Formats: sequence, structure tokens, C-alpha cells
Amino acid sequence: MILPLELERVSFKVGSKTIIEPLSLRLDAGQSTIVLGANGAGKSVLLRLMHGLLAPSSGTIRWSDAPRRKHAMVFQRPVMLRRSVLANVIYAIQAAGGEPAEKTAIEALEEVGLGALAHRPARVLSGGEQQRLALARAWALHPEVLFLDEPTANLDPSATREIEAIIRAFDASGTKIIMSTHNLGQARRLGDEVLYLHQGRLLERTAAAEFFSRPASAEAAAFIKGELPWI
Repeated sequence: MILPLELERVSFKVGSKTIIEPLSLRLDAGQSTIVLGANGAGKSVLLRLMHGLLAPSSGTIRWSDAPRRKHAMVFQRPVMLRRSVLANVIYAIQAAGGEPAEKTAIEALEEVGLGALAHRPARVLSGGEQQRLALARAWALHPEVLFLDEPTANLDPSATREIEAIIRAFDASGTKIIMSTHNLGQARRLGDEVLYLHQGRLLERTAAAEFFSRPASAEAAAFIKGELPWI
């Protein structure tokens, strides 16, 4: 197991601008963790720090065990390789150090409902289909932790339902979900706990039901009501 993931006094700056104020937290297996906050709150940066795509400006990030590709990340706008849907999944398996198993790739595509499109060029898929392909690439790796950065931000309600169903399947399989969103309804549907960010500061960490019924900060209460944040 690579969990828990521990962040100790982690911050991130770009030049003189602080994007993430120093924060400390520990993430364990089990609960789905939703990172909530308005646009610009630092959600995407925090996920990239956890995943290792960014190095913190200060502080330390520690996994329980050397990750060895045991975590994956799906972005708001996934990159599609200039090859077939199936070849995209096979490439992801190879990039993670696995054998290029076509059977595993096909099983992953079936899991997300893309089996019939296996030989179609990935770049002609719809936005929702491309996001499902990105999730298939992650599924084929059987990650212990899956980071999701606003995975349905650009999708219509029908595609969003499909993506959320796949996220629930990951959760049911034992994968730890850590997902950023500014969609309150989605956070209610998918989250067990909420990390609430405001202007780069972690203001709250609490059970999702508690967060929505009794927010502890004025900023969170305003966010839940849909009020514009103070700058």
C-alpha cells in the first residue's frame, strides 16, 4: 500500500505569488476525498503536487511506500495520442512499465463502455468519450489512488453521469479517489470528505455531509450559497 499520503507544511509559489499556503494533512485509504473551492483557489495545483507533477516550494510530501506508478491522474482536458482508442490504452500500460497486454486494454475499454470503439482514432471521439478513454487508461493500471482534476467541467449532463458512474466503479474496486471540482452537486454525490480551499488556504477538512449542512467558515458558507468570493 502506498497510502497514507502525508503533506507536511507544503506550499507552492510562482515567483513572488503564493498559490498554496503552507498546509499539512494526511490522506488514508477508503474515503473519497473531494477538493472544493472556487476557480483559482489552488485545487489543480494541490492535486499536481500530490501526484508529483509539481515540486513543492517548501515542505515535504511522503507516500507510505515508493509509489512505483501506483497512482494515476486524469485531467480536465485529457491528451489523446494520434492512434486508435485501443492503442492509447496499450501505450498507457507500457508507459507505466507494464507488458503491452491487449486483453487488459480491451477489458479496460469495456469497463468504460468504449469496447465497440476500440479501433476508432482517439482524436475523433466526443469530449465525453475522450474522458472515458482517459479513465480507461487509468483503469488498466489498477491504481491504488486516482487523482481527478475537474473531470466533467466541460461535459454535458449525460456525459457527466457516465463519468460519475465510472468514478463510482473505481471507488467500489478499492481505488482511493481524490478529486477536485467546483460543482457542489457532484461533491455531494461522490464525496465522503471535503477539503475546502480558499485563495490557496486549506480552510476546512470535514465529512461531506457536515460541510454542506454546517460549514465552519464564512468563506465556505458563502461558496455553498453560490455567492461571489471576496478578493
